Amino acid sequence: MKIAVYGATGMVGSQIVNESLTRGHEVTAISRKGSEVAGAKAFAADLADGESFAKIAKEHDAVILATGPSRTGGDHGEWLAAMDTAYSNAEGTRLMIVGGAGTLEIDGVRLLDSPDFPEAYKAEATTAAAAFAAVKETPESLDWTVLAPAPVIQPGERTGKYSTAKDSPAGNTISTQDYAVAMLDEIETPAHRRARFTAAN
Repeated sequence: MKIAVYGATGMVGSQIVNESLTRGHEVTAISRKGSEVAGAKAFAADLADGESFAKIAKEHDAVILATGPSRTGGDHGEWLAAMDTAYSNAEGTRLMIVGGAGTLEIDGVRLLDSPDFPEAYKAEATTAAAAFAAVKETPESLDWTVLAPAPVIQPGERTGKYSTAKDSPAGNTISTQDYAVAMLDEIETPAHRRARFTAAN
């Protein structure tokens, strides 16, 4: 398959690129600077460029959005607008989105709204929740899937084993490597079209 990854040099995106290449897929690694990624075709593009996104969508079987809002004080509205641009120009491809854990629920309460949710991540989680709400409102013709990680995601070991759930956490943690495994499994064997699911070790 031909797979494009926006945010290909990030903590999660880089593991998705690696997993895709390991499985023999043809990968276009997209970043703002077009940074080289071994084994992949490097490409410089901005998520907010709708014309560029539409072209990439037409040329790839799946486009993965492994980006997020600024963590350094930048305008989160810019990222949300860029995500909307992607949604509007993704016809003809499978749109895979690296989501956030904040919208997962325990006993009907979003993690984002729980009193022990880390304040340092609340702004980012709130913005990610808005992006999730927006993709759910897209036309039925848009083939999207959101994969939310466990509440804690960090580099670790690739075990190839994980559990999934729909609206509540499947566990507390997941390695970025196994998150990538779950993402590629979903691309190769679709089970959550126009839906959000989550994975944990």
